Amino acid sequence: MDARILGRLRCPVCAEPLAEAVAGTARALRCPRRHSFDIARQGYVNLLAGRAPHSGDSAEMVAARADFLAAGHYDTVAAALAATAAMVVARAAERPYPLVVDAGAGTGWYLAAVLAALPDAVGLALDVAKPALRRAARAHPRAAAALADTWQRLPLADGSATVLLNVFAPRNGPEFHRVLDPDGALLVITPAADHLAELVDALDLLRVDPAKADRVAGSLGTHFTEESATEHRARLTLRRTEVATLVGMGPSAWHTDPARLAERIAALPEPVPVTLAVRLGVHRPVA
Repeated sequence: MDARILGRLRCPVCAEPLAEAVAGTARALRCPRRHSFDIARQGYVNLLAGRAPHSGDSAEMVAARADFLAAGHYDTVAAALAATAAMVVARAAERPYPLVVDAGAGTGWYLAAVLAALPDAVGLALDVAKPALRRAARAHPRAAAALADTWQRLPLADGSATVLLNVFAPRNGPEFHRVLDPDGALLVITPAADHLAELVDALDLLRVDPAKADRVAGSLGTHFTEESATEHRARLTLRRTEVATLVGMGPSAWHTDPARLAERIAALPEPVPVTLAVRLGVHRPVA
C-alpha cells in the first residue's frame, strides 16, 4: 500500500498506527498491539473491527453502476466535485500529499475523478460492499480502498483528510469532523428537488424530501457549517436498461416492488429523457 496513505490509517480496534506485514503470498496490516487486517488479493484491506452491518450492493448491482457511470451520465457531478476539491486543497494549509477520502465510495469512480484533478493528492475509498471495493482498489493509481463501516469509528488518524467526499451516502458528523483537517472541507452531494423528476411519477419512485438540506445539516450536527451550496444539472437521454440501473442506484430500489417496477420501465418510450439535478454543499469543520 502507498506509504502516503498507510501513514494516515489507524487500527479500527485500538486506533494505533498500522504497518504492512507480508508472510509468503499473504499480506496484511498490523498495529503494535498485533491486531491484524487482511489485504485481499484484489487490493483492498478489510478494516472492520467486527462484522459488517450489511453487505452493500451485489456484484451485479456494482457492475451495472460501473457501466452507467462509465457511460458519462454523471460526468456533471464528477466535474463539480473535482473543481470544488481543487479549490479546497488550494486553500488548505500546506501538506505534502493531500488525502481525499470518499466515505461510501462504491466503485471509487468519483474519487478517481477528483484525484485526476489533484496531481499531488492521494485517495482512500471506504465502503462495506466487497464487489465495489474490488473496483475501487483499481480506480486510480494513487488510491487505496478499505472495507469499513462509516457509521463506526473511521480507520483514520485525527485531522488526516484534506477533502471528504460524501456522494448520495450516509453521513457520520462526529467522525467526519474528527478525521478532517481543520482547513479541509466535506463535500456533500444530495439530490435537488427535481432530480429524476420524469421518473418519479412514471415509476412511482420516492420523492426528494423538501427539507433535504435541513436533514443534511441535522446529520452533521454542530460539527460543520455549510460554507456554500451550488446546483448542477444535466439532461440525460437513457435506454430502459439504463433507467433500471439508475433507479437501482438510489433509495427507491429498496422501497419499490421489483416486478411492478420492471413493468413500468418496460412501458417507457425510448429514449427516456431524465433530469439530473444535484446539490453540492461545501461544509467546513467547526473549531
